[in-house]
Amino acid sequence: MRGMKLLVAAMALTFAAGALGADAKAPAPEVKRNILDRHDQSGVDGKEIVVGTAEFPKGGAIGYHTHDGDEAGYVLKGELVWRVKGQPDKTLKAGDHFFNPRGSAHSLIAAPGGDGGMAYSTWIIDKGKPLATPIKD
Repeated sequence: MRGMKLLVAAMALTFAAGALGADAKAPAPEVKRNILDRHDQSGVDGKEIVVGTAEFPKGGAIGYHTHDGDEAGYVLKGELVWRVKGQPDKTLKAGDHFFNPRGSAHSLIAAPGGDGGMAYSTWIIDKGKPLATPIKD
């Protein structure tokens, strides 16, 4: 009888652990950001121009953030979802572009069901400030 109770207890613990694991959210695959170049903006004190790429693996996401300046971006490959607080999500494909004005809370993710993608961006930001400031979703 004691063996049966131990077996039932072990099965219950295994089930509970499996249920907890199923509910736990795995982190999204990491997006690889690559700063290609940065320069002071000619004739404009306190501003710099930064160019770079972001490679999104399947399921990859950059959380909501803002910039201390403007961002102009272009999708090089794949499909990405551009999210801007207060606006509907927009799916972007290779060849599409996006613009985030100073302070706009936005996010970019690999489109669900797709294989990821890549974007190229140019930022004109306040010199000495971080490129991006994360915000809570």
